[in-house]
Amino acid sequence: MAALLRQSAVWLIAVAIILILPVMVKSGFYITMLNQMGVLIIFALAYNMLLGQGGMLSFGHAVYFGLAGYSVAHYLNGVGEETLPYIPVSLIPLLGGLVSLGFGILIGFVSSRRAGTTFAMISLGFAEMVTALTLIVVTFFNGEEGIQTDRWIGPEPFGITFGSDVQVYFLIGVWCVLATAAMYALTRTPFGRMCNAVRDNPERVQFIGYNTHRVRWLAFALSSFFAGIAGSLHAINVEHVGFETVGLAQSGLVLFMVWIGGAGIFAGPILGAILITLLNSNLSDITEAWYLYLGLIFMIIVMFAQNGLAGLIVMHEPIWKTNLALFRSMFLPYVLGIGSSLVTAVGAIGVIELLYFMRTRQTAETVTHLYWMEVDAANVLPWAWSVAALVAGYLACRQTYPVMAASYSAAIAEVKAMVAS
Repeated sequence: MAALLRQSAVWLIAVAIILILPVMVKSGFYITMLNQMGVLIIFALAYNMLLGQGGMLSFGHAVYFGLAGYSVAHYLNGVGEETLPYIPVSLIPLLGGLVSLGFGILIGFVSSRRAGTTFAMISLGFAEMVTALTLIVVTFFNGEEGIQTDRWIGPEPFGITFGSDVQVYFLIGVWCVLATAAMYALTRTPFGRMCNAVRDNPERVQFIGYNTHRVRWLAFALSSFFAGIAGSLHAINVEHVGFETVGLAQSGLVLFMVWIGGAGIFAGPILGAILITLLNSNLSDITEAWYLYLGLIFMIIVMFAQNGLAGLIVMHEPIWKTNLALFRSMFLPYVLGIGSSLVTAVGAIGVIELLYFMRTRQTAETVTHLYWMEVDAANVLPWAWSVAALVAGYLACRQTYPVMAASYSAAIAEVKAMVAS
């Protein structure tokens, strides 16, 4: 009962946040960012059904995201031209999901017959093939220009037209909650548990009589369905679908979201989608080296936090649940460790930005902006303090990280002792 109440509280808080955010954030830019965030949360969770739940690393899952978007764009144009029957815009994501489900069933039957590296390479091959088709089959994909559409196709219930970004925000919010709840429910079913078993020990699953191909195939198809819902909402949101929605960049982006957030934890992809959207929307306007930072973040997570950011949070859960005072005792070592990391990051960003500016500048001008200050990249001073911060932060990390790790180890050992007694 207590666990059910906690889960209900989490869902109610999520719904409350969705309802409150448009009131708190009135800027059109941030509403657009929130719309994109909602779409990517659904897409990341759909991809996690493959990677986190089923252990299938796909390099081409944007295919189902993009094909649904193209289909919805053509449908909206067909309704506008009165050549297709009218369906309310609020139900169109379901249409896109069914389109991707069909492609997922067909492609998944072939792809899911193999696992591991072979599956990843097959997914990469399909991604390249569909990307090429967007430039070849111009009658459907319209080449590099893509498909332009208009989501305002007819009367909606209660006078809603989805003409404004705020109305689209609530549409995405409703579908985000529904899709998230459905995917979470799937993880609690026997099928969800079997996906985990196929991921962890496929030989044993076969030994007890289950067909691993069918389990992977069904997971692939369902994941494609939810990716299609996300692609449909993307088409409705931006009213344009291009070849980039099915390309490797989009597939790589969702992989980064899931891995950085935490593939082994349901909330991980949500955290990753929120983080990457915030960074992409804000940092891309501040620095041209955004993709370099994204790569560095991904590399650090892979090397030092294999369960992602959500994994770092979950690993501390037994401590704060068992002994809050013990958790507070870890505060100082963690502050010192995080502070050392921030100093290192400040120095590294300074060096990267100065190098990037000097290598890519188009004029003889050497003045640039670094941390909202004007600095002369030809002067030795910005370089000196950036390198000094990098070295000082690195040396501090060498001292504080062992203390932070020892603090955690001592706390978790004490928790285990308390539970055992």
